Amino acid sequence: MSTEPGTTSTPADEADDHGHRHLGLALVLISAAQLMVVLDATVVNIALPGIQSDLGITDANLTWVVTSYAIAFGGLLLLGGRMGDVIGRRKVFIGGLVVFALASLLGGIAQTEWQLLTARALQGAGAAAASPTALALITTTFPAGPPRNRAFAVYAAMSGAGAAVGLIIGGALTEASWRWTMLINVPIGLFAAVLAPRFLGESKPQPGRWDLPGAVTATLGLVGIVYGFNHKAQVDPETGTPASWTEFLTLGPIVAGALLVVAFFVIEARTPHPLLPLRIVTDRTRAVSFVVMLIVGAAIFAMFLFLSLFIQDVLGYSPLKAGVAFLPFTFGIVFAAQLASTLASRVDPRWIAGTGGALSVLAMWGYGRLEADSGYWVDLFPWIVVQAIGMGLIFVPLTLTAVSRVDKEDSGVGSAVLNTVQQVGG
Repeated sequence: MSTEPGTTSTPADEADDHGHRHLGLALVLISAAQLMVVLDATVVNIALPGIQSDLGITDANLTWVVTSYAIAFGGLLLLGGRMGDVIGRRKVFIGGLVVFALASLLGGIAQTEWQLLTARALQGAGAAAASPTALALITTTFPAGPPRNRAFAVYAAMSGAGAAVGLIIGGALTEASWRWTMLINVPIGLFAAVLAPRFLGESKPQPGRWDLPGAVTATLGLVGIVYGFNHKAQVDPETGTPASWTEFLTLGPIVAGALLVVAFFVIEARTPHPLLPLRIVTDRTRAVSFVVMLIVGAAIFAMFLFLSLFIQDVLGYSPLKAGVAFLPFTFGIVFAAQLASTLASRVDPRWIAGTGGALSVLAMWGYGRLEADSGYWVDLFPWIVVQAIGMGLIFVPLTLTAVSRVDKEDSGVGSAVLNTVQQVGG
């Protein structure tokens, strides 16, 4: 990444002429929406036993409660981002929130397996519209400079800490009923949707036709890749072994998805109104940011999976206590994100992200030294703090460099690419 200090925005990034009032409330709305979307990918994990018992879902189908959300979310992100560019980002943001809230209501009152899985897929679709437009709305609402950098820092912190918060909230809500892991989204989503027109600026709709072939190939390609990797992560309830890479339902969707993604880029290079203008990904700085975010997404997912199992199965913590054990990660990443925001105008983002990467690698090394008799405070807590600070220092410069120097008519799809690579990585 070669962005110089203080050059995190250009005139192309400037917000439309809407004024910059109530920036604090605008940031609360955007942050709440992003946190809700991110944590919903993990909040139901702790509730899975209750869901299975209540709705009579088999072991083989239980993973679809998580997978159906991930497939819809990951597969529709690019389309959601481009819709924001063409129609108006605030409109699509509000629409995504409403869909997400209503789908959460349907999930909370679901009485059968198919009703819950349908609701989870609709949640993913709503999240795919709300998440990339939330990031793009920062450039629409916040003036360039420190206010926008601070907003990006909060957004990055919500993206990084959402999984940990999801474990805590999931554990607390499941104590009452698994249905509250769904229903809690309804008032939050509708509240944000109602206030958005007052506090968030609207982008000017961009002229152009819909790139239907690109939308179809990109969506099906991403769905195939996400489905294949999710199937690989599934465990056979009878043998207890994970699916193999050579299974048809693992390898087939991944190969088909990869071919469709190749076809997508061929289409985008030839169409006059592309879903993803290739200038978004051919810029070296942004391309590096996207690749690193892919790796970071995979690292965070692996860390949470490993530590969740270690804390519960080895240390013997309850689900709620395990969620609380991740609180240092949440606080650490928020602190580091704000620090990175302050440094962004003075220090080359490469140095900030590089330091964060080094700290994250050090934490991974520390996790690898855990033993069966390891304790939380002495053996695990220090590495959680180190990784939290490292991730906070990574997220902010990656977010800044990924959306900097993007023409304002492309900021929605640019944000969607960043979200997509993070989702595919995780």
